[in-house]
Amino acid sequence: MSRSPKAVVEAWVRAFNDADVDTIASLYGRDAVNHQVAESRVEGRESIRRMFEQEFLAAEMTCIVENVFEDGEWAVLEWRDPLGLRGCGFFHVVDGEIVFQRGYWDKLSFLRQHGLPLPRE
Repeated sequence: MSRSPKAVVEAWVRAFNDADVDTIASLYGRDAVNHQVAESRVEGRESIRRMFEQEFLAAEMTCIVENVFEDGEWAVLEWRDPLGLRGCGFFHVVDGEIVFQRGYWDKLSFLRQHGLPLPRE
C-alpha cells in the first residue's frame, strides 16, 4: 500500500529540513513537475534533485509546518520559515509519488533575507 499524500508531504518536509536531496528526489515520480511560481518549471526527478541541490548550496532553508491538508490525491502544505517568510505548496501524489508540485512564496523577500543577489530590472 502506498503512502497517503499527507504522509508523502510530511516525509518531504523532513528531508527538506535535513537538506537531503536524494530522499527528496526519491519522493517524486520519474516524470514529475515542480513549478515554484517565482521560478521556471522543473521537469523530471533528476532535474528536481539538481534544483534542490543548487538551492541548498545557495541558502540555509527550514520549513516550519503550519498546516497540511489532504483531499484525495492532493496535499496542501502551508509553511513558514524562521526568518518570517511564508508560503504554500500544492502536491499531487499518485501511488505514493509526487507527480506535480506548485509552490507560492515571495522570491524578493527570500533573496533579501538570505543576502542573495536581487534580479536586475
